[in-house]
Amino acid sequence: MKRIYMAAAAGAMAISLFVGCGGNDTGAAAGQAASPQQQEASGKGLTGETAPTFTLKNLAGEDVAVEAKGKPYVINFWATWCPPCQAEIPDIAAFYASHRDSVDFYAVNLQEEVQPVKGFLADRKADIPVLLDTKGTAAALYGVRAIPTTVVVNAEGKVVYRRTGGVTKEQLEDVVNHL
Repeated sequence: MKRIYMAAAAGAMAISLFVGCGGNDTGAAAGQAASPQQQEASGKGLTGETAPTFTLKNLAGEDVAVEAKGKPYVINFWATWCPPCQAEIPDIAAFYASHRDSVDFYAVNLQEEVQPVKGFLADRKADIPVLLDTKGTAAALYGVRAIPTTVVVNAEGKVVYRRTGGVTKEQLEDVVNHL
């Protein structure tokens, strides 16, 4: 009986890593067009659209504007309690470390306080720029229904990639290298 529970738990974890925490978002990926139904269900921030802009506080309490600044940028919506978010943090940190000069990066934490987020990052030795979406307003602008959700925006401010579920360093590099 214990083996059955262990197998069920492992299966649930595997599905969670693939799909993400919180729902099923089928936002368009690079090279795919979203159907009108997807656009209505998901809101803004789909591939081909102008990326919504917003301003949030970073971990130091400073305002940071997320908008086109002449180079591509990546927005990763996440939370410390989300297993797929936890699993992708090493790849996210590695991507940021490799591309911090050529790509702006914003790890948008959803509805958590500063101290738990700082502790999470310190425990994982992850050096990434985090913004706090304490009220979920930025996530709502992008129609985020599950996390992690990653959006890549080109230098002109158009969304070129959107993925719900864990993302790897290699996947992000593939998108950014084709801009």
